[in-house]
Amino acid sequence: MNPTLTHGGPPVAAAPVIREPLHAPVAHLVRGGVIEGIHYGSVVVLGADGGVELRIGDIEAAFYPRSALKPVQAVAMLRAGLPLDGELLALAAASHSGEERHLAGTRRILETAGLSEQRLRNIPDLPFDPVVRETWIRDRRMPSRLAQNCSGKHAAMLYTARLNDWSLDDYLDPAHPLQRAIAATVEDLTGQAVAQVTVDGCGAPLFSVSLQGLARAAVRIATAAPGTPEARVADAMREHAEMASGSGRDVAALMRAVPGLLAKDGFEGVQVAALPDGRAVAVKIADGADRARVPVAAAALARAGVDPAALAEFAGAPLLGGGAVVGSVRPVRALGALDRPAYA
Repeated sequence: MNPTLTHGGPPVAAAPVIREPLHAPVAHLVRGGVIEGIHYGSVVVLGADGGVELRIGDIEAAFYPRSALKPVQAVAMLRAGLPLDGELLALAAASHSGEERHLAGTRRILETAGLSEQRLRNIPDLPFDPVVRETWIRDRRMPSRLAQNCSGKHAAMLYTARLNDWSLDDYLDPAHPLQRAIAATVEDLTGQAVAQVTVDGCGAPLFSVSLQGLARAAVRIATAAPGTPEARVADAMREHAEMASGSGRDVAALMRAVPGLLAKDGFEGVQVAALPDGRAVAVKIADGADRARVPVAAAALARAGVDPAALAEFAGAPLLGGGAVVGSVRPVRALGALDRPAYA
């Protein structure tokens, strides 16, 4: 790719090509020894030296990382003066479950900024966690902007805008100074120009990069020097994994299981994870299936050198038939470093 200059910053590579991704099989749905279904997608594994150690599918085409880009957005806000750390910074980078601690944390960010919940411009929703959502419905609580899983990020965006004397009502406009700063940070950390800008489910601008670019960004954050915005985000998410996701969430369990791991999921089957030594993986499941995202990401981490024993619980949920286990979702053999029964 040809180098280009963006946002007055250092050179970055040209934007990835917008095309139909050349996905490949990454996981099989095996029932009774027969491959019943195939999940297509793309996977990249980076070594500690930054080199590509494994590629499956299309790691260079433009795609939308969805919420897997939130740690990068959080770095951008810290660079713009956001003074959060610890659990509130983890919440700013979160796709939270809508638990009471997430709602309380979002209120704290807004109160610190001197703002009310009415300033939020994310879409009202019920909590993401199914158990919490069922409780809300049973209690006849209505969808709210606070409960929506991106409210921590939106509260942090408002706080950042307030600190910089930027307008608040249009903070989601891609032309807003805040969003321009985020776009510049996306390009800096991924090392490539943004291919396309659209609107994410929560209403915030969403930037299209490549899967390899997303992995590079995770490495920049996970390996950053102490005290930098990148390191502050990594530390906050590692130390407060449940605040960056939720109780019972696989991404939090993954960070607890692998010491030093920084991990973030995203809608439509996206997962990125990076270690402090620079090893990283990024996954996109073509059909957006979560049932494939987790075992494929775990197998990719094993290929990156993570102890498979630490990843055993992420090998994939069993497939039941008549109440008995008859199969599972299994990463393709090119990834298959986790212990699992052979096809039978």
